[in-house]
Amino acid sequence: MKMFGLAVVCLIVAVSLPNGDCWENPSFCRGYPCPVYTLVNNYEGFEERLYSASRWITIDVQSTKEEDLRAGFWKLYYFTQGENKDNTMVDLTRPALVSVDEAGSERQVTVSMYITADTHLPEPIDESIRVTERPECTCYVRTFGGMAKEAEAFENLRKLQEDLRAAGKTFDDTRFDAAGYDSPWILINRHNEIWVHAA
Repeated sequence: MKMFGLAVVCLIVAVSLPNGDCWENPSFCRGYPCPVYTLVNNYEGFEERLYSASRWITIDVQSTKEEDLRAGFWKLYYFTQGENKDNTMVDLTRPALVSVDEAGSERQVTVSMYITADTHLPEPIDESIRVTERPECTCYVRTFGGMAKEAEAFENLRKLQEDLRAAGKTFDDTRFDAAGYDSPWILINRHNEIWVHAA
């Protein structure tokens, strides 16, 4: 009877994954909603994940320097806290994401916050905030702790790319994402990730 009850709850309130499993947010999401994925494989040094399509609020920033990223994140945060045309709150989620794309002539850097599919988004006052849709994708993910400064993020990107080459994986080396799951006030047991997209 207990298993039947669990199945009903899964069908009603949780996201069902393509393989029929019930999605539960990983512990590193700290109880907040976060993007749905299926763990495809767990390798030494990285994971292979299949992410479902997802929705984000996004803003462009000038660089990966801490002051530029912080400015972008605060604009998104204040938007979720009522600085919008409806003066309404938007539920907080995890992670906050820094995306770097070097495919063009100039490096493009954005910061984003995940938004659940059922969230009604108010219209932003700041017109530089936009909604972006990320399609289903396969990502290779490296996890690391501490305060994710610029140098640490790029060092973990380098290590992940080395591990991927050693494992014979093909990947897009023109872009990556850095995901942070903890607020700035959390000082220990922090969870950060680097995402590299499979080619």
